[in-house]
Parts: sequence; C-alpha cells; structure tokens
Amino acid sequence: MWWFQQGLCFLPAATVVWASATFIFSYITAVVLRHVDPLVPYISDTGAMPPERCVFGIMLNISSFLGVATVYVRYKQVMALNPDKPRLLKLNTAGLVLGLISSFGLCIVANFQKNTMISMHLVGAILTFGIGTLYILFQTIISHKMQPHIHGMGVFWVRLCLGLWCLASIVTSILPALVNLTALLGPVSEATAGLLSTPKR
Repeated sequence: MWWFQQGLCFLPAATVVWASATFIFSYITAVVLRHVDPLVPYISDTGAMPPERCVFGIMLNISSFLGVATVYVRYKQVMALNPDKPRLLKLNTAGLVLGLISSFGLCIVANFQKNTMISMHLVGAILTFGIGTLYILFQTIISHKMQPHIHGMGVFWVRLCLGLWCLASIVTSILPALVNLTALLGPVSEATAGLLSTPKR
C-alpha cells in the first residue's frame, strides 16, 4: 500500500495535484485560444477570459475545499498526537485559523477574476499566498516542537525550506509587481487618491 492510500493521506496529495491541474488546464486553454503569451504569463491572466475563466473558477473552488479539508485533518492530527501540550495546541489552533483564511482567499481569487474586480482579486491573492506562507511557517514550528517523539528533524527541514521558498517567492513577485503598478499609475499616493475620489457628475 502506498503512503497516500493510508487513511486521509490522500488529501494533501489530491490538493497539490488538483491545484496544479487547475493552472495547467487554464494555461493550455488560454495559450491555445491566444488569450495570453505562452512565455510565463501571470496565473491570473490565464484565468481571466472565458472559457478558461470558467474552468479556472470551478477548479480553484474545488482546490479551496480540498485545502480546508487538509488543514482540518492536520489540525486534528496534531491535536490527537499532543493532547497534553497546551502551548503546542494553541499554535495548532492558530495554524488552523491561518489555513482556513488562506483557503478562503483561494476561493476569492477563483470568483473575482483579475479583469472584473482587481481589488478583490488582489485581496484573495494576499490571503492565499501571504497567509498561506504564515500557515506553512506555523506548521514548521509545530513540526520542530513535535520532534523527536513524533517524527525526525527531516520533516522540520523540509517544511522550513518550503516556507522560506514561499516567502522568497512572495518577495520576488510582489516587489516587481508594485514597481510595475507604480510605473503605470504614478506614485501610490496619487493612485490611492484617484481610487478614493468620487466621480464628478
């Protein structure tokens, strides 16, 4: 029996496979229909126009559901393995909240496409990637506190590398995007003033 066939171990694997399939299917559809440039488009651009927008939305909603299920199973697993460690259980509860918020952010990204409502799409992306990275770092701390009696340091090091990789990815993708946005809209204060001003009648 493979590891992912035991109990609910299939959930994390299913989440990763389904989310990857979401991005691959919407990318292929967008490229074939010439809605995006095939050379490294933004993920949001591949799900911005119909029909790939519909596939992108449905599949990301399912990914969000799988994410909620995975986060909850991890929460219950840590709680069952450490019933007498109150500090670890508090970290575990905080991790649950962060994971649920991150999954909700993915649902927002799925339902508010970049072309229709960019502000909500960005809020969803920040919740998904920003809070999701915090969730990974919380799970890293929990893994460190659970060794050596539950698992070895290998799990901790893998989670730490993934968390740092996610953090580096956020920094290297958000900073250029902010520079690009500032170049397009002018200084942030002017852009903010423009968004907050009421239209003249």
